[in-house]
Amino acid sequence: MTNVATEKNHVFALVMTALTAAVFCVAGPISIPIGPVPISLMTLVLYISVYAIGYRYAVVACVLYLLLGLAGLPVFSGFQGGIGKLAGPTGGYLIGYLPMLVIGGIGIVIAQKKKAPSHGVILTRVLEAVGLVIATVALYALGTAWFVISTGTPVGASLALCVIPFIPGDIAKIVIAVVVGPRVRHVYK
Repeated sequence: MTNVATEKNHVFALVMTALTAAVFCVAGPISIPIGPVPISLMTLVLYISVYAIGYRYAVVACVLYLLLGLAGLPVFSGFQGGIGKLAGPTGGYLIGYLPMLVIGGIGIVIAQKKKAPSHGVILTRVLEAVGLVIATVALYALGTAWFVISTGTPVGASLALCVIPFIPGDIAKIVIAVVVGPRVRHVYK
């Protein structure tokens, strides 16, 4: 009986991982071009995926998404795909999704472990948000470093183009993820 339950859980996890990769493929191309880095909902979808299926499965789903894009499917912003997009100036942000998921996921796990009646839900959500902020900083750092190296643009100008315009939106996405994510996780479980 235990083996059947374990197998069902494993199959469910694999199905949810594949579905999450499909959601990434749908969300990824939808973007608003405002400069070298477009505005998209991808970071929000990534944040919520960590809550929904856990960061390990979210990383696997993201690897699938990146491999599909690498193979040429138009799953990246602007309905683009291929090695040129991953190796191009904004490729560091795409690759940066992976450490962002790991860091954000570990932050959420730590916040959940700290959860106690004395801390309350609000403190847990604040700790989760801090984890997602740190994860987003890692994404910014990797993506911007890649942009600087691939374009030769100075760091200050790169930050002005690729980071500063996105900070308010990413803060809003983190707030949304911290509110919606636990509800999504509850539905999945």
